[in-house]
Amino acid sequence: MITTTAELAETCKTFATFDFVTIDTEFIRETTFWPELCLIQMASPDEGVIIDPLAPGIDLSPLYALMADKTVLKVFHAARQDIEILHKLAGRVPEPLFDTQIAAMVCGFGESIAYDQLVARLTDARIDKTSRFTDWRRRPLTDKQLAYALADVTHLRDVYHALDAQLEKSGRKSWLDEEMALLAAPETYDLHPDEAWRRLKLRVKKPIELQILKEVAAWREREARDADRPRGRILKDDAIYEIAQQQPRDEASLSRLRSLSKGFERSGPGREIIAAVNRALAMPKSELPAVPRPQPLPEGTAAAVEFLKVLLKIVVEEEGVAAKLIASSSDLEQLASKGEDAEVAALSGWRRELFGTRALELLSGKAGLIYRNRRVELLTLE
Repeated sequence: MITTTAELAETCKTFATFDFVTIDTEFIRETTFWPELCLIQMASPDEGVIIDPLAPGIDLSPLYALMADKTVLKVFHAARQDIEILHKLAGRVPEPLFDTQIAAMVCGFGESIAYDQLVARLTDARIDKTSRFTDWRRRPLTDKQLAYALADVTHLRDVYHALDAQLEKSGRKSWLDEEMALLAAPETYDLHPDEAWRRLKLRVKKPIELQILKEVAAWREREARDADRPRGRILKDDAIYEIAQQQPRDEASLSRLRSLSKGFERSGPGREIIAAVNRALAMPKSELPAVPRPQPLPEGTAAAVEFLKVLLKIVVEEEGVAAKLIASSSDLEQLASKGEDAEVAALSGWRRELFGTRALELLSGKAGLIYRNRRVELLTLE
């Protein structure tokens, strides 16, 4: 367990001499908005270490410098939340990146495979998961808990080597690069409060209701960030929906909402919500946002979507790539209704080569689906 800045600096200096390091974090976020970093595990090809970010006086700057070192590949599994934490603390995304969960999807291990399952399939090792729900803030941690934490990065070395070899053999490294570029983009983690409404289900029907929902959701997001408290402890989602629908202009009308506690209307947050509602109500109707509504699919599109789903299954079985990486249900609907004009990832890069071209041929009648030898196949038509 590394507990001092000097130990961390020496370790990071050594790790910087290797081509790659594996990384994982343990964190708690049940009572905070921002994840509370409790443990960092890291391994080089030679050794594994555990860093205690809660140790008194420790400065994580050497770790952040290593994360920014472009000569060292950073290997994670299901990296999104780990990167979110490091980006918040260091102000930048680690680079370059290799996410073994995404690599596994490219290599045919299904969608979002769990780490312990991937370890078992690639290395025949078994991970003891009994320490999975540890309170990682507690000190001292037991030897069993530390062993569990360290196993996350020591087994990850073998998983990385196995997946990297498969990608090299199949010629699919460039496919993974596209996914890593998205994971490494800072805007993936810089979510503006004004966009917080997108996290909510749109239980509104009118433009003014949507504008109120946007205003209140943005207010809640700022409050949660500033106070470092979960969004739901600032204001529950159901309360936002009720505020949007009832449009309370003053304390009296706010006090009548069932989703808010008694007396809330007289609090500072209550007054700020009333102000947010009145800002929305003051907007000219011409400037109010349109409520997004699903567009009805053109006649015959539903049947075409079903054909595309079958084709996608064929491609997944033939090529061993997770369907999630190739096209979503929404992508298939766009393809079925717009064809070549559809703005979907399936019509560019490796996805077009793998699926998009065949999808367009199927939609244009240049190819068809047949069932023979107990298999559905795509048949090119003359």
